[in-house]
Amino acid sequence: MPIDRKDWAQRFPEFLVEAQTLLAKSEECVSHLQLISNDKDAIDCMRGNLLKLSGRAEALALEAISEFSLHIYSLLDLSQPQVDLHEQALQALKQCFTLMAWQLELIDHKTGQLSLDGSEQAALLEAFAAEVGQNQVQPASKRLPLSTFSARQV
Repeated sequence: MPIDRKDWAQRFPEFLVEAQTLLAKSEECVSHLQLISNDKDAIDCMRGNLLKLSGRAEALALEAISEFSLHIYSLLDLSQPQVDLHEQALQALKQCFTLMAWQLELIDHKTGQLSLDGSEQAALLEAFAAEVGQNQVQPASKRLPLSTFSARQV
């Protein structure tokens, strides 16, 4: 269902504030993980923030942000035994968050357009995937877990 431009323009400022808050919390988790390696609670917090951000971005048809968030989310999957958030992995993750924050600032507030080629996102995702022991980046599922349905409401 297409988003009404007037509705989008009203909802975008709130989304932007929430997205920046979620990214800031995720960056705090990275700082925490630099002190306490592989802390499950910090990783779960980041995953929750990324999932919420993806859902909010999807609701506003901000596909590049939604998909980038989902890719990072899937790379932080703790069920994968090889995931190890050592210092280089955390630096790669931090670069992903920095790019996402920059991209949020570049979204046109009137049109919702984000002009970018996906090469920088892809390069950072590949670097992060390599650091956490995954040879290639799997496409993130567009379908969010059912348990997050309420988190997707905007």
